[in-house]
Amino acid sequence: MLQFEAWKKTLVIIVAALGMIYAAPNLLPGDREGGGILPGQKINLGLDLQGGSHLLLRVDMAVVIEERLEGIAETIRQEFRTNKIRFSGLDVRNSEVRVRLRNADDAAAAQNVFRDFGSDFNIAADGPAYRITFTEAGQAAVQTSTLEQSMEIIRRRIDPDGTKEPVIQQQGAERILVQLPGVDDPEEVKRLLGRTAKLTFQLVDTSITPTEARDRGRVPPGTVLLPSDQDDGQFFVVEKRVMVSGELLETAQATFDQNNRPSVSFTLNATGAKKFGRVTGTNIGRPFAIILDDKVVSAPTIQSQIFGSGQITGNFSVAETNELALILRAGALPAPLIVMEERSIGPGLGADSVAAGQIAATVGLILVIIYMVLSYGLFGLLADVALAVNVVLILGALSAIQATLTLPGIAGIVLTMGMAVDANVLVFERIREELRRGRNVMAAIEGGYSRAISTIIDANLTTLFAAMFLYIFGSGPIKGFAVTLAIGIATSLFTAVMVTRMLIIIWLERKRPRQLVL
Repeated sequence: MLQFEAWKKTLVIIVAALGMIYAAPNLLPGDREGGGILPGQKINLGLDLQGGSHLLLRVDMAVVIEERLEGIAETIRQEFRTNKIRFSGLDVRNSEVRVRLRNADDAAAAQNVFRDFGSDFNIAADGPAYRITFTEAGQAAVQTSTLEQSMEIIRRRIDPDGTKEPVIQQQGAERILVQLPGVDDPEEVKRLLGRTAKLTFQLVDTSITPTEARDRGRVPPGTVLLPSDQDDGQFFVVEKRVMVSGELLETAQATFDQNNRPSVSFTLNATGAKKFGRVTGTNIGRPFAIILDDKVVSAPTIQSQIFGSGQITGNFSVAETNELALILRAGALPAPLIVMEERSIGPGLGADSVAAGQIAATVGLILVIIYMVLSYGLFGLLADVALAVNVVLILGALSAIQATLTLPGIAGIVLTMGMAVDANVLVFERIREELRRGRNVMAAIEGGYSRAISTIIDANLTTLFAAMFLYIFGSGPIKGFAVTLAIGIATSLFTAVMVTRMLIIIWLERKRPRQLVL
């Protein structure tokens, strides 16, 4: 006997109702929000559908390599002094660190220091002189980590709330593709990404004034001459050693200082607070420079031990402090980004794409409906009703998970329209075979479903696996196509096995036909 239990009918009604509720905002004018009445939001449209900004960026790897080698040089300086190893000519140039021992007897102690650098560096000795360079593996590791970190920082800066659905992809060894649907001002994006936002706290060297250092043309070893962030011609001699870095920052908020000037308040994490407290506690009375992108924002004198929080003041506007706080929260870029290509796609082109996609979907839907009615009559009409439910479920699912819809995604929806009735075609053809064998209506329909169900599941599972691999190994629009295809397969299977069957059984219970023309 054909049966369709009450719980199955309830399930179909609930799923269809949820699909309608989540799909409904797409029919409302205005923004994406459902107006507070409906739980869903409109489907996110990709760059090719609503326009936006397209940027191709190159990560300046040379700066990263130089900074890492500078760090190695500073480590050598500190370790050699700790171990009382006399040296000269410590310098970084041509992508290598050079240092010369003054006493050949210190070679063993120097090798112990170099051994701590690990396998990422080559140590070449020429008598008392040493050259430290990156190995190929070490340089590749730096490049990979820099790209991954840059992509993550870019995502945090341009999409802090996780709602803009940007496309951020690696292109080649040093490039990053950034696509921002709906953002038609690339200058704003470039301004957010143009600052490295490397925040450090370093002690000021008070043994020499900036004027004396400039007159001599050199600064004491282990120090550097940095300009003021205010561009007022003022300079500071600061120690190269970074006492606390911005990586230890926990939060940053735009606030106002005691004089009601815009500023940025920050809080360090537990490790940063510990370091900050130790440094400020042992250096009371010394100026402590707050350095942002190699410029001194301020250099207040340490009056007492400070733990965990502080304030960055300067000649900022309110908008600048908001932007700076956002950038600091997102983190510092490991290297500068160079804009290689820039494009703005207007919403007009996207509107044309949406219109073309709507036409394609509508024509496809109409042709499928006509074909099913002409081929299977009443059962074809019931399958068309299930197809309409299927389209609603696809739109509702895309709205619920806030997937980004692109032109390939629309192609996936059109494809699933044909696939949605494919399962019904298999069932109906099986029913025809049973009728030809002389079975009655009930037995033919029951036999048709029981014999076709395994074929339907196998066919949909193989396509679902294909969609899964497209999503795993694809990127950008390919993933969008895979998502809509996978959702379409799931909803098609549900509507074919549940919705169409429910409608047919309801019709059978009411009409109880003795003959069936199919």
